[in-house]
Amino acid sequence: MSVASTRLPGFTRPARRAPAGFLRRQLIPLTLVGVSVAVYVSAALYSGQQAQLSFAGVMGLLQRMVALGLVALGQNFVMLGASIDLSVANLVSVSAVLGSFLMQGDPGSIAKAVLVVLALAMAIGAANGWLVAGLGVSPLIATLGMGLILQGVLTVSYSVLRGAVPHEFQALAYGNVAGVPIAVLVLAAAAGAAAFVLRRTVAGARLYAVGGNADSARLAGIRTSRVLVGAHAAAGLMSGLAGLYLASWLGAGTPWVGRDGGYDLDSIAVVVIGGTLLSGGRGGVAGTLAGVFAFATIDAVFNMLQIDAFLSQVLRGAIVIGAVGVYTFRHRGHIA
Repeated sequence: MSVASTRLPGFTRPARRAPAGFLRRQLIPLTLVGVSVAVYVSAALYSGQQAQLSFAGVMGLLQRMVALGLVALGQNFVMLGASIDLSVANLVSVSAVLGSFLMQGDPGSIAKAVLVVLALAMAIGAANGWLVAGLGVSPLIATLGMGLILQGVLTVSYSVLRGAVPHEFQALAYGNVAGVPIAVLVLAAAAGAAAFVLRRTVAGARLYAVGGNADSARLAGIRTSRVLVGAHAAAGLMSGLAGLYLASWLGAGTPWVGRDGGYDLDSIAVVVIGGTLLSGGRGGVAGTLAGVFAFATIDAVFNMLQIDAFLSQVLRGAIVIGAVGVYTFRHRGHIA
């Protein structure tokens, strides 16, 4: 049976997609991006900062998306399975600190450090999934508890900066290919891989099925626990990658980089405004990236207009509330 014709409980997908249907599904991402671009251009012209509309300015805007975008891609996997992960912010910090500690400024240690960090991040994510799916612990409690454990480890072991990333590793944050930042290319590659898994593989179909109706998926023979563990492991992997990127950007791992960045709540927010239902089973990569782009645009616009950055949190909160209200109204039978 081909993947294109796969039909599982809670997830149905026609073998061929009509252009009109595709545009309808992408209405939310297209609207978010369109409005964000209009606001960004207007702010640049109003403030007299036309340089922000140059190629370099646009690349700078896209690079604002990288860290949150990576975390949000992982959060999207978890939320599609009707779960959630509140440990991602502290996992980002752990990954950044551990990566710089293992590298110690030595270029020869880069590969080892990256592999260890990503493997540990995946293992922590899988542990979250096991707590949720295997032991039946509420995802809010399980991942919040894991986040507190990670925060405690950071506080006890890394109260001051330790280690440093070598200059060669900083190419991840500061290097470019034909003017396009390497970090943006990494985000694009991660998004492409995530979209492929969700839309073109049986594993992705099973994740949608579990999020749509876990009981029906279980009756259909899907090992729902394994699916959720895999989704949480993916979230851990993306958080680990984000931590390595931030270590590259800062030149060292800082214990507070994830918590201060607000990647836990912000990642949930951008996934929600991108159209992924909190109840799972509906959403995608395009909407998540559009939500990240909207948040990056808000920050850039507030900087251009020299408005207090804390007010951007007010606007973000209003956007999330409005988005959830709209989705709840549109999907009364599938409450977000």
